Amino acid sequence: MHTASHHSSSLLRNYASILLLLAGISIGSLVGFMFGSQVESIKFIGDIFLNLLFTAIIPLVFFTIASSIANLQKTDQLGKLFGIVTAVFITTVLISAVVMLVVMLAFPLAQDPTLRAMAAQALIDNPSSVQQATGTSLAQVLTVNDFFELMSRKNMLALILISIMVGFATLRAGEKGKAFVIFLDAGNEVMKQLLAIIMTIAPLGLGAYFAYQVGVFGPQLLGVYMHPLALYYATCSVYFVIFFSLYAYFAGGRLGFTVFWKNNLTPALTAVGTCSSIATIPANLLAAEKMGIPAHIRNIVIPLGAPIHKDGSSMSSIIKLALLFAMFGKDFSAPEMWFAILGITVLVSVVAGGIPNGGYIGEVFAITAFGFPMEQALPVAMVIGTLVDPIATLLNANGDLVSAMMVTRIAEGKDWLRKRLGSSEANSNI
Repeated sequence: MHTASHHSSSLLRNYASILLLLAGISIGSLVGFMFGSQVESIKFIGDIFLNLLFTAIIPLVFFTIASSIANLQKTDQLGKLFGIVTAVFITTVLISAVVMLVVMLAFPLAQDPTLRAMAAQALIDNPSSVQQATGTSLAQVLTVNDFFELMSRKNMLALILISIMVGFATLRAGEKGKAFVIFLDAGNEVMKQLLAIIMTIAPLGLGAYFAYQVGVFGPQLLGVYMHPLALYYATCSVYFVIFFSLYAYFAGGRLGFTVFWKNNLTPALTAVGTCSSIATIPANLLAAEKMGIPAHIRNIVIPLGAPIHKDGSSMSSIIKLALLFAMFGKDFSAPEMWFAILGITVLVSVVAGGIPNGGYIGEVFAITAFGFPMEQALPVAMVIGTLVDPIATLLNANGDLVSAMMVTRIAEGKDWLRKRLGSSEANSNI
């Protein structure tokens, strides 16, 4: 009895931030509905919240990525293993994105006039923002010509590239770089805590934003979210059961399928309960050990996967972009846009940190890349991001576990599971 009440209280604690956020949004919407355009006077609260978030994003991205790579164990097979891990991560993220893209093309979102009105208002407020993404060369997207320009969120890709290189440079520095690894780890932890502090005012900030949106653009805004959310939850559930089963089958045949679903429950519940891939690392590592995944593989795939491998985030990125395209009257079904959408999605799922609500970093990047006005687009993307967080985290975190199986299958051959479990059975019987 005691454990049941303890379990429900811990579940409530884990969901507290999402429940508070939903409460903030609901109250804000109600206030906007009741007071109409008078609520413009509280919009500044939303602006403060977003400004704090924008300020924290740059160091957070740098420390998350650089520390992940700097902490890899250096072995002879690191290069080969890193190649396999990268291929598996990118393939699964692309598959999940394509699945979601097909669903969004099959059930398109209506281009809502309410959203269009918001977009028009945004253009009046900020006409330069749409020009941002046009006329930039690949060199300008991937690099900057001065260090301080890395500090701008407009140069997110250049920052990621440098963060990865700093991580590898730290690895190469070996013993002499040890102190720098400690610095990166400390920076990563501090930035996660900073984001946690900023997120405590999210219910207030987003509540104020919603009061403003509903007050100025009418309550029909709320109806806009129902269609994409229903599509997202249905698609993710199907993807989780069918595609993860296929991945497990590829990794170890029938035995792989059984072993995955048998050991998958604790990580799955941890992911849904905490809404954090990072928080699911211990449960994932334990499950991977029980599944017979070798230590040198699980110790790279799972910690590295938490911040950079996200099937669920790639699917939510597609749904956010579909909604923004509808909002700003852009054609989502144009084939030439698909490659851009998929490319951005893969990058976004890499950028999004393994923290509750870490997807906001990715959202900023996607919005900037397509030239949508940040002030209007980000709150919409954030709300969708919050509502899809539990199931997105389930796919993100569980995706790391099934990926570790697939990496082992490619690195160790198709009989790896029988050999590993056979020897562990023998050991346990002694």
